[in-house]
Amino acid sequence: MDLQTFIERFKKEIDMRLPRYINEQHAPASLKESMLYSLNAGGKRVRPLLMIATIEAYHEMFEHAYDAACAVEMIHTYSLIHDDLPAMDNDDIRRGSPTNHIVYGEAAAILAGDALLTKAFEVISHITGISHADKILLIQELSRASGAEGMVGGQAADLEAEGQTISIDKLEHIHHHKTGDLLCFSIVAGGILAGAPGREIENLRSFARELGLVFQIKDDILDVEGDSKEMGKTAGSDEGNDKSTYPKLLSLDGSKDKLKYHAERAKTYLQKTSADRSLLEEFVTYIVERRN
Repeated sequence: MDLQTFIERFKKEIDMRLPRYINEQHAPASLKESMLYSLNAGGKRVRPLLMIATIEAYHEMFEHAYDAACAVEMIHTYSLIHDDLPAMDNDDIRRGSPTNHIVYGEAAAILAGDALLTKAFEVISHITGISHADKILLIQELSRASGAEGMVGGQAADLEAEGQTISIDKLEHIHHHKTGDLLCFSIVAGGILAGAPGREIENLRSFARELGLVFQIKDDILDVEGDSKEMGKTAGSDEGNDKSTYPKLLSLDGSKDKLKYHAERAKTYLQKTSADRSLLEEFVTYIVERRN
C-alpha cells in the first residue's frame, strides 16, 4: 500500500471514529459541542496515522489499535485549543476556521481542552486485546509525553524563550518536547501494540525523535514561506510572537539543510529495525515536502 492510499483509508477511519468517543459521554451539550468543533476541524491526523503505520510495519494491525490512535489525536487537539488562547499564542485561525475560544469563549475552550486530555486516558484504559502490563506502559508513555516532562514542559520553555535569542541546542530541546514527544509516543505506542522487541522500540524512539525535529523545522519554514490559506493558520505568527525559530537562527537555507540532515538521521534509525520500512520512510518524505 502506498502512502497516499494508506492516508486516505485510515484518515477516513479516524475521522469517523473520533466523534463517537465524545458523543457517547453524559456531559453538558455545550461542552461536547466545543470538543467536537476542534476534533472535527480536520487536520492531517499525522500522530494517529504514524501509530497505525508503525503497527502496519510489523503486520500486526488490529481493531482496538484505533482506540490508542484516537486517544493521541485527542491530546494533540487539546494542546492546539490551549496553544491558541490569548494567554499563549493568541491565534484566531486554526485549520482554516476560527479558533475554539473565538467561537465558544476562553472558559469553554479551556474546559474542552481539559476534557479531551482526560478522555484520552480513559480511552486507552479500555483497550482490549493487549496485556495489562502493556496498557500500563502505554499510559506511562503518554503521561510522560504529554506532561511536564514532555509537551507541556516544552510549551512552558517555549513561552519563557519568547523575546530572547537562544541557542540551537536550546531550541532543539524545546521542540523535542513541545512537538517531538507526542510524535514519539505515537510511534513507540505503535511498536508496543505490535509487540516489537525492546531493542527495536528504542530504535523506533530514536527515529521518532529525529522525525519530531523534521516536523518542527518544516513548521518553522512554512511559517516564513507558507501560504496562510493553504496552511489553514496565520503565516508569520512566530515572528509576531518574537519566537526563536530555525530560520531566525540558521537562515531559511540553513533550516532547509537542517531539515534534510534530520530526515536522513531518522531513516538510519529506522533501518536498524526489522519492520517493513517502506511506509514509514514515505512518511518522512511526506513531512519534509508538506505544504500545510
